[in-house]
Order: sequence, then structure tokens, then C-alpha cells
Amino acid sequence: MKGKHGIGLLLISLLASAPCLGQMITGIWKGKINRQKCELKIIQNGDSLAGTSYYYESANNYRRYSIKGFFDANTNEAVWWDDQLIEEKPGHSSGKMQLLARADFNCPGGGKMMLDGKAGKISEQDLKSDLHFDKIDAGSFEDEWDYVIDNYLVGANDPYIIDSINAIASNPYEKSLTEKTPVVEYSEKPLVINQPRKTTPIIESPKAESLPTIKTAEPAKFLSIEEKFITRKKVLITEIPVTGDSIELRFYDNAEIDGDSISLFLNDHLIFRHIRLTGNAYTIKLAVSELGASNELIMVAENLGSIPPNTSFMVAVVGEKRYEARLESTEGSSAMIRFVK
Repeated sequence: MKGKHGIGLLLISLLASAPCLGQMITGIWKGKINRQKCELKIIQNGDSLAGTSYYYESANNYRRYSIKGFFDANTNEAVWWDDQLIEEKPGHSSGKMQLLARADFNCPGGGKMMLDGKAGKISEQDLKSDLHFDKIDAGSFEDEWDYVIDNYLVGANDPYIIDSINAIASNPYEKSLTEKTPVVEYSEKPLVINQPRKTTPIIESPKAESLPTIKTAEPAKFLSIEEKFITRKKVLITEIPVTGDSIELRFYDNAEIDGDSISLFLNDHLIFRHIRLTGNAYTIKLAVSELGASNELIMVAENLGSIPPNTSFMVAVVGEKRYEARLESTEGSSAMIRFVK
């Protein structure tokens, strides 16, 4: 009996320490970033994240941003950032800055889900502030995303619906023109959401014989960044001659800043991951002494942003010479730069 009891305890311990199998990051999260109270609504759409962040003192004193980000289902790591300021009541000023956050999605057991990590100014890569969030059933703020969260497993996880609501939720001007209740229209075309707002959606009922059956979407298979690197075609963009002691590489978003993020592989080894492309340079340096005669740097898209494909503008400074390249990465290909001594 003692042996069986020990095995039982071992099984319970293993289950308790298992990752968040079957749990969703989609939902409402409440906690703090440093001392700032915050409530998040996170919606997963493939490997991307959308939603809103509320920095608040009370239900009537807050600042609201739309958020963008991405989620690695293999490592349970979530990265998100404040994208657009949507609303302030009544001119909430505490900690008035856009933040970038990186957190682990963990489930200690008993139905409890948490996000733990670091956050900092969106313009900086050094994340210094502690963050902790707990997933909750109902939040203090109502907005367009409540419909998606409440109905995520019964059809609202459709990317078309999420993108439609994201377009409206991120546009304060369009939001100010209407207070209409969202309407789900049935047809042979994909579901259409028209101007979703706080209240429960009204479902227009056509003839009984034309009613579709809404099924829960099949869980998508999420590839790790290493699997994306292996399976995608490598497309050579340019060759750059190498001299001197080091190479300085600067990466920018090539067009509109839309949430593109990349990882970099050098000679088949992952050297940098979760590089968020912005209008400001993300700079790295490579020691020439550690390079071989011919070296391949591969840019792999972690997500495609809101405007596919994932494109970056790279500047390479070698000695006194400057080289430029436009790198493009899709779900089927990665961009490659060859450095030759």
C-alpha cells in the first residue's frame, strides 16, 4: 500500500507540474506591472495576440490601449505591447507610457492560471519592471472583446471575426460614430461582425433550412521557431564581404509598424529571438573572429504582423562600408544573408 501511495503522489506531482495543456491564454487577466494596476483582455489568433490593456486607478479612472503580440505554444511564452491609445478617463496620467511585456503562461493547478514576467518602456529592450497577472472570470471593464472571449470556443475564434473586431476596436474614430449592438449575419460567406459593442450580439435568424452549424475549430499545430527555421525555404538576398573586427547589424520594420517580430539564426544556430521590429534600430554585433569563411544569417518570421508578409530593412556596417537589404519572410520562406571573408 505504501508503494502504491507513493506512486499516486508522484502522478499527482507530475500532473501539477505539467504545462498548461488544454488551457487557453485567451481571456481576462488582472494584476500589476510594477505598482501599476492593470487589466488585460488577450485573444489568441493563430500565433498572434490581440486585445486591450487597461491601466487604472478605478473603474472610472483609466487609460486604455489596443495591444498586439504573439504566443509560443511550445514554450508558453507570451509577448505583447501597447499599440494605440484608445481612451483616457478622465485624463488618467499615472505611468503614462506604452509598455512592452514578456511573460510565461503557467498553470500551477486547481484551475489557476498566471502570467509572470517583465515589462518596460516600448522603446527599450531592457525590461526591468516585474509583472504578475491572474486569469479571472469577469473584469471591471466592458468592451468589444467580451463577445469573442465569451464565445471563443463556439465559433468566435474564427480569424475573420477576430480581425473584424480588432479593426474596429483599434479605431477610436469609428468607435465614436456608433453605439450599435454587434450583429452576426448568416450566409454562405464567412461570419461577418458589424460594429461590435458592449452588449450581447443579436443573431439574425434566416430560414431554418439555411442555418449553418457552428463547430469548435480544430486546435492548430503551433511550430516552434526551430521547426519554422527547418521547414521553410531559405531565399538568398545578398552576399556581403567581411573585413575588420566586427559587423554591426541594424534591423527596422520595412514599412508600416504592424507588429512584425523575427528570430535570427547564424550558421544553423539560434542567436536572437523575439526581435520586435519598429522604426527604431534593433542593433546587434557579430565578431568577425568567430565567423568562418562563409556564413549564413537567416531571418525567420515569428509572426506575420497585421500586414503580411513580415518585412524588415537591414543595414550592415562593415568597417567604413554600409550595406542595405530588404528582407522578407513568410510562412513558407525565410530570408538569408551570406557573409563571406
